[in-house]
Amino acid sequence: MSAEQTLQAHLAALTARDLAAFTATLHEEVVVVLPNGSRLEGRQAVTDFHRDWFADLDWTQELTPLSVIETAGTLVATYEADYRDVDAQGAPIHARNVLSLVFTHGPDGWSLLHDQNTRLP
Repeated sequence: MSAEQTLQAHLAALTARDLAAFTATLHEEVVVVLPNGSRLEGRQAVTDFHRDWFADLDWTQELTPLSVIETAGTLVATYEADYRDVDAQGAPIHARNVLSLVFTHGPDGWSLLHDQNTRLP
């Protein structure tokens, strides 16, 4: 798969809450930085987090592309994410984040190496 195809497969898996397809796009040493600043490190930790998140059917996320830059061996895609959810008491949650995804090319093809969510004011 090309870098762009891997990016699209990753985003489609996220939208579909397809854990197997999502995990297939992850680098073994992937790092995810969540909006609260906490970090997930490694494919297993990221998969475990997304298993729980995908099981929650209340959230939606709309991505607006800001940029996609590909160089030899690296693709960086940046989006504005409009995230909606409800808390444990049913109160609505609305957040806007900048989502940056960094894919790298290795012996097994393209994979997500870094995912950073930064909360917008």
